[in-house]
Amino acid sequence: MILHEPVLRVETVEQLAPAGRGLIVDCTVGTGGHTAALLEAGATRVLGLDRDAEVLPLARERLAVWKDRVELVHADYRHLDAVLERRGIDQIDGALADLGHSSVQLDAEGRGFSFRRPDPLDMRMDRSQGQTLIELLDDVTPTTLADVIFEYGEERHSRRIARAIVAARDRSDLSTTADLAAVIRRSVPYRGHSRIHPATRTFQALRIWVNHELDGLDEFLRTVARRLKTGTRLAVISFHSLEDRIVKYTLRELERGGELAMRVLTRKPIRPGRDEVVRNPRARSAKLRAAERVS
Repeated sequence: MILHEPVLRVETVEQLAPAGRGLIVDCTVGTGGHTAALLEAGATRVLGLDRDAEVLPLARERLAVWKDRVELVHADYRHLDAVLERRGIDQIDGALADLGHSSVQLDAEGRGFSFRRPDPLDMRMDRSQGQTLIELLDDVTPTTLADVIFEYGEERHSRRIARAIVAARDRSDLSTTADLAAVIRRSVPYRGHSRIHPATRTFQALRIWVNHELDGLDEFLRTVARRLKTGTRLAVISFHSLEDRIVKYTLRELERGGELAMRVLTRKPIRPGRDEVVRNPRARSAKLRAAERVS
């Protein structure tokens, strides 16, 4: 099994300080890389959640040596309250949320995340529910689609791309991710070499749209704050400015006081070092923020 390398592994462990902690929740367990690091560093137990049921067997295999100290659950992190309540858990000793997606997910055939091969236009993180990308595109207007691409992808050619996608849909020329990528490439003005593919920002926007990735993120952070014991910590890894902005400002609000007071530990986000980016280019945009429950 090729294991996904967790981003900011060492830095995350340093921020959560898991040694001797009771129960830490990995709210986006993925293939188990961060959970393994926490257990190696002395965490007593980890409860791992993921909305993508297809990665949980990989996590289970990776974490087999700690099987008596790990519970894996198919659940969206936004349902954390319900997961804890079903287990009679009131408070926890730390939490982690890695808001990115593993190489296993992004590179898996048939999921629709990659623009480098002709996959179905799906893009759902949880294929047991929700609408696929092709279903959402079926009746979307150019204006709505342009807003999605601009807001979630920060793509300045959003209107041109949206018109091209809708035109291709109306001609029945949009069946696979390769078709979609070709339409985007043709609609973006060529400006010489770029380190990212012309479809990168649009694919990001569409994935966020399909999976409602930003919805409820702020409330999730407040849920974690309520559940943390005094003196325990939350760490969040984000991969684009929209996520990071929500994390940054929600933690700041919590720090200002009230019954959920948190102390922000990272005035500036922690970024991967050069060596990590060389090993794993997908880590280049990662930002880690952490906070501690103080009351």
